[in-house]
Amino acid sequence: MTPLDTALERLPLVAILRGITPEEAVPVGEALMRAGFSLIEVPLNSPQPFDSIRRLATAFGEAAVIGAGTVLSSQQVTEVNAAGGRLIVMPHADLAVIRAAKAAGLWCVPGIATPTEAFAALAAGADALKLFPAELLTPPVLKAMRAVLPREVRVLPVGGITPMRMKEFVVAGAAGFGLGSALYMPGMDAAVVGDRARAFVEAWRALG
Repeated sequence: MTPLDTALERLPLVAILRGITPEEAVPVGEALMRAGFSLIEVPLNSPQPFDSIRRLATAFGEAAVIGAGTVLSSQQVTEVNAAGGRLIVMPHADLAVIRAAKAAGLWCVPGIATPTEAFAALAAGADALKLFPAELLTPPVLKAMRAVLPREVRVLPVGGITPMRMKEFVVAGAAGFGLGSALYMPGMDAAVVGDRARAFVEAWRALG
């Protein structure tokens, strides 16, 4: 079992810190870790994202899986790797980016919206699948995909997920979630992020 598998087994919730600054990264990361999170993603359209990834990776080491979101190119994969990130999350299913991530020894969770994209991403080496955007791809869509996807493949809906919305997706076959603005928004105090993180953790554990 890889560290990614271990983290997903423990708590399959990925914190998406879109818009975070390097100065905010570690305090927010600490609040998330205290709440039980160990999967943290810094989207590359955030300010100085590689600096934030480097700071988080240095601060938490093997205790967390730190990575990047909104990864759009193989060059960005190289830069994430150099910054100490170990996870590549994408909004799409660009096979070249998936293969670059796997060639670099990183874990990759590409975004998919159709079975065609899902199977192509898995064939390229994807470690899990991001169902995106979940506002559009509803639980019935996920249920239909789960009927044909391999049982062991984890599918994590992303987009508009709140503590109250998780149950319907889990019933449809979700194995976890990526959490964006309902968890973190730019400039949010670390204590507030911690409170929101605990609410998500409580909601997830209540489903068990």
